[in-house]
Amino acid sequence: MQLSFSAQTILLLIASNVFMTIAWYGHLKSLSTSPWYIAALVSWGIALFEYLLQVPANRIGYGLAGFNVAQLKIMQEVITLLVFVPFAMFYLDQPMKLDYLWAALCLVGAVYFVFRP
Repeated sequence: MQLSFSAQTILLLIASNVFMTIAWYGHLKSLSTSPWYIAALVSWGIALFEYLLQVPANRIGYGLAGFNVAQLKIMQEVITLLVFVPFAMFYLDQPMKLDYLWAALCLVGAVYFVFRP
C-alpha cells in the first residue's frame, strides 16, 4: 500500500517535529546540569535527524502533493503545537494552559486562510 504524497508529507512533518522539539527543548530537563555548549552540540546532533525528515517532507509536499509554501508552513506550525503541548506537559511537567487553546484557535484561522480555494 502506497501512501499518498499528502500523507507522506504530513507523516514526515510529524516525525521531524518530534526530533525538533526534543532538540530544542529536551536539553532543559535531560542536560540541565551540563554546560550550554554540550547541550548545543547534542541538540545539533538531534536536529540533523529533523532536517533529514523536514527537507524531504517539504520537497514531497511542494513538488508532488501540490501544497504551496504557505500551506506547508502553516501545516508545520499546527503540527508543532500538536507535538509541543504534550511534550511540554508530559516530559517537561508543564501545566496545561488555556493559552494553548487560544493559540490553536488562531492556527485554525491560519489553516482556513491558506487552504481556502
